[in-house]
Amino acid sequence: MMEIATKFVKWEVPELSALQDSKAYQLREHLNNGGKLNRTEKNWLTEAINSNTYFRCGIPLMGWRFDFTDVVHLYWVKQFGQISEYYAIDKTALRSILHGAIDEIVELI
Repeated sequence: MMEIATKFVKWEVPELSALQDSKAYQLREHLNNGGKLNRTEKNWLTEAINSNTYFRCGIPLMGWRFDFTDVVHLYWVKQFGQISEYYAIDKTALRSILHGAIDEIVELI
């Protein structure tokens, strides 16, 4: 079982319990308890991971890092003549955040 979150800054941050109403906290707790994610949650998580600039497989929130390395996979996407790396739950969630024509998606193991 993974921790809910780890502190990644040196300064004072709110207690982790103050973030219990956040989506990232609820998803991490749900996964830690053996739950499965529905499509909306998978899409949200994939978008949140790929839209932050701090972590490749986690979500930063008020000085806390919610790590999802246990559920995301690395994908290479060929699009517009270039190959880019993305982390996502699955290909469907990855397609939900991409725009335009996609030539190919390859999951790296």
